[in-house]
Formats: sequence, structure tokens, C-alpha cells
Amino acid sequence: MQQPAVPELAHTTTRPIHWLATAAALAAVVAASGFLQPGSATAAQPEDRTPGTTAHAAAAPDPAAVRFPLNCGPVKVLVQDKASGDLDGDGRPETVAVVRCDAGSGTPPNGVYVLTQPAGAKARVVATLVDPKDQFSVSDLAVRDGAVTATLDGYSSDDVPRYRPDVHDRAQWQWRNGAFVRSTPARASSV
Repeated sequence: MQQPAVPELAHTTTRPIHWLATAAALAAVVAASGFLQPGSATAAQPEDRTPGTTAHAAAAPDPAAVRFPLNCGPVKVLVQDKASGDLDGDGRPETVAVVRCDAGSGTPPNGVYVLTQPAGAKARVVATLVDPKDQFSVSDLAVRDGAVTATLDGYSSDDVPRYRPDVHDRAQWQWRNGAFVRSTPARASSV
């Protein structure tokens, strides 16, 4: 019988002391990890540390967390666009969302909704700027200087093909006396 080229090593055979040492080391790691936990996670953003600021801005409401007043049947609600800003001058941002049913084909009409989220409460819809029943497609949504602007594309009659809107209107909404008032935004003049 031929002897192996490598002599038999003592540590290749396990004994109860090996299992006891492994269990003790594992218990020590588990106990140490209990003391070295990271800080608590929160949904709040860290405070702004920019010199000259006194407090951080509130986060704008998230449209994904809101139930919109749309009946889409078996299909989901699709948020196509959103913009945020302080629309009512209270120091907290509102979110304006362009929403439609996520149909597999065609172009369902849009709804435009204003969302707010008071401190410690859930986000909710507080105003409808464009109702889907009005049959508009909405594009170029923006929030600037406390005003919401958007382009509304629609149809002059039921005879107009739905893929080719023939009515194009630019609209603006501003918060006045407790309601959003619609107007036509001033056109930029060229020099």
C-alpha cells in the first residue's frame, strides 16, 4: 500500500471542541451586530444645511400615492406628467398631475388634478382643472410663479378623427379667492 504524498493533517477531523468554538464565534458576531445597528429610517428628507436657511422645504405630494376620480375599469390609471410648486401661497408645494386611463390603444382624454398634502396627512386631490369628460389631451404642463399652464388639444365636433385634434388652446390657472381661476396666458412677445 502506498502512503499519501501529504501527511494526514490534524485539523481535517472534526471534534466537539471545533463545533463549540464555531458556535461561540457565531454567537459573538450576532451579539455584536445587535449593538451596531444603523439609525432609524424615515421618509423625511434630511434638513437643508445651506447657510442662511432656517428650515427645509416640504416635499411635494406624490401622484403615485393618490386615488384619482377616474373610472378606468380593468385598466390602471396612468400619470403622464406632473409639476410642483406653491400654488396657494401657504409655503407648502402642491403637485399638478396629468392623468388618464392606461388604454392599450388610442388616446384617452386627460384629467388635470391638483394634489395637496397637509403635514401629517395623506396626499389628496383638491381640485380638478381639466375633467376627462371635456375630451382634451394635455401637454406642456408647467408650474411657475404660482400659476399652472398647459396646452389643451381637443376636437371641434364628433366628426373630427380622434388622432388629429383640431382645437388647440393654451390655458392658465391661478389660485384666487379660494378657487382656481382659468385664463389665457399672455403670449411672449418677440423683438
